[in-house]
Amino acid sequence: MKRNDLLKITIICILISIIYTILVKYMDVAAIGPEQSKVGFAGMNSYFRDLIGYNKIWYTITKYLGILPFLLVAYFGLIGLKQLYDRRSLLQVDKRILLLGVFYVLLGLVYIFFEKVIINYRPFLQDGVLEASYPSSHTMLAICICSTAIYVGKFYIKNKRFLKIFNACNIALMIILVLGRLVSGVHWFSDILGGIIISTTLVFIYLTAINYWEHDKKRI
Repeated sequence: MKRNDLLKITIICILISIIYTILVKYMDVAAIGPEQSKVGFAGMNSYFRDLIGYNKIWYTITKYLGILPFLLVAYFGLIGLKQLYDRRSLLQVDKRILLLGVFYVLLGLVYIFFEKVIINYRPFLQDGVLEASYPSSHTMLAICICSTAIYVGKFYIKNKRFLKIFNACNIALMIILVLGRLVSGVHWFSDILGGIIISTTLVFIYLTAINYWEHDKKRI
């Protein structure tokens, strides 16, 4: 994909994320949540809540599967640390790995932001208390970490058979975590959709950064 086209897509994704988040906060707001908490897109969200309900089994499955993306973070982090040790300079670490580290930090900052700036609360009480629900953090973890792992993995996994297995596992984990979080009922439908939109935006930001680095490298 051309650099300018990728940049345009990234900017569009950023705008969609901002507009969608504003709509979730202010459009069709009603007190349909526990303890009369207000939720945007109330008509759509109440429909899916009543349709899906709460599924403890899927909540438990996604809760523990949600640990797996952090293993990917640790894996690529170890690659970066090994390169730093061998090459004795942070600037000599592969830019894909350095930018991936920045990407992980950005993902963490987005998570913290939405923990502080609460858009809405969960459709069910967690341990008797209201918790922030937008966007679905499991959805963001799955898409952000697994999709970038697929992209970066091809540069560091030389065994083609293992690479295919690695990619298939990442795709499966993304699907299971996103759909599993939806059917567990611990998020509003708009939270899952928001997680997909925001995480897609973050991934495109990473790919754009990589694209600009590779372009500048070739130019040099």
